[in-house]
Amino acid sequence: MSKLVIYSHGKDSIPWGEKPLALAEVAKHQGFEFISPDYQASNDPDWRVQQLLAQDLSNYETIVLVGSSMGAYVSTVAAEIIKPDGLFLIAPAFYLLGYARTEFKPTTANIEVFHGWQDDVVPPENAWLFCREHRARLHMLDADHRLLSILPIMATAFERFLGDCAA
Repeated sequence: MSKLVIYSHGKDSIPWGEKPLALAEVAKHQGFEFISPDYQASNDPDWRVQQLLAQDLSNYETIVLVGSSMGAYVSTVAAEIIKPDGLFLIAPAFYLLGYARTEFKPTTANIEVFHGWQDDVVPPENAWLFCREHRARLHMLDADHRLLSILPIMATAFERFLGDCAA
């Protein structure tokens, strides 16, 4: 049974920064493959969605989409077609100017969101709005947009989350 995590990085991030490296370690422990596509060629979130949808996922029984900031938007929009077993979202860039979509139909009930109270890029209330609409588990912590200060807490939650997705 093959299991995959796809991590979508944020607008000004790289595919293998601190967050994806930490989460990849957790995923490998749980028997998941982990890929992090490079979206740096374009800051257009909907172009990035198309790149994600172009992945061949036919060999996987369990798929979990993870995204940070713009990558969380990308993962959530792509989830409508990919129909993942779970969505793990970090400071999701929802309801912002310049993003085509303001309504989401993620097709999974297994959604977990981490957001920082000190986020000055995406207002914390945007995460709350999304979570309320989709009955998602929301973790609001004393952190900034990058959430690196709470990475150990997030990694522990991700481990439990992957266990739930694979069950």
